[in-house]
Amino acid sequence: MNILIIRLSSIGDIILTSPIVRCIKKQMRDAKIDYITKKEYTKLLSANPNINTVYTLDNDIKIINKNKYDYIIDLHDNIRSRKICSQLDGKVLRYNKQRFKRWLLTTFKIDLLRNHIVDRYFSAVKSLNIINDGQGLDYFIPSEDEISAGQLPFTHITGYCVIVVGTKHFTKTIPKAHLEYICKHIKIPIILIGGKEDAYLGTQLSIIDDFKIYNACGKYNLNQSAAIIKKAKFVITGDTGMMHIAAAFQKRTIAIFGSTDSRLGFSPYQSASNYSIVENTNLKCRPCHKHGKSTCPKKHFKCMLAINPQKIIDVI
Repeated sequence: MNILIIRLSSIGDIILTSPIVRCIKKQMRDAKIDYITKKEYTKLLSANPNINTVYTLDNDIKIINKNKYDYIIDLHDNIRSRKICSQLDGKVLRYNKQRFKRWLLTTFKIDLLRNHIVDRYFSAVKSLNIINDGQGLDYFIPSEDEISAGQLPFTHITGYCVIVVGTKHFTKTIPKAHLEYICKHIKIPIILIGGKEDAYLGTQLSIIDDFKIYNACGKYNLNQSAAIIKKAKFVITGDTGMMHIAAAFQKRTIAIFGSTDSRLGFSPYQSASNYSIVENTNLKCRPCHKHGKSTCPKKHFKCMLAINPQKIIDVI
């Protein structure tokens, strides 16, 4: 049985497909599973033992089609993924994106979704009798990207928490003032995680206490950052791909939601006792978008700014 899974982006969405990959491999033991994603996300899948080959959009579709797939599972359902499906032989199984229900929630705040995105993914393979094993998410770190204790500051060897500084969309970003408050009031060592674009903010935060706070923004690749999360005592993050990596490692997670809303189905996919969501539930404008926006449509950004950072400390 040859199976091809399509999910082109982004970090969190790809990680959230990992239960599908695992369950197909466990429940159809003779299955050979390949995966198509964008080139920049192949590192998320390269070490997954359940995946045979990871293809990118740069690969020749005719060569991919030579694998003679029995099933093509489209877990993205956009114009590009549908085009790929149309160029391949094999039966297409596609998940229900529930666009209308998402629109009702973001536009009129009517919640008819009431399920997690992982549950929607599993609807695509219902006809194959693949069921969710309830084992959560997977994330596999290549051996060359593992971080040893000797690669961290000596002050952090005996334990630390991680704060994820950066996000892709502004309205998901934890405000600087909140981050400063959190950094000042957490008693254990802190590692700040983010990209190169977050390095300056990380430097500003580390000045608060350069003994306690280690600015790792821009210093590690994605898998190395995941390895740092894997060893953390707990993780503080916005609605980011790193939040889902923390969930894959069953880390105690404090997730701070701004313009997005956990009701959209993207809360940490792990035991409810293992995570807490901090969000402003008093705003009629939330959620304003399913992914987040580059600016606040209302120009006030109260979804984040009105959160009392002491609530986050209380959760910790």
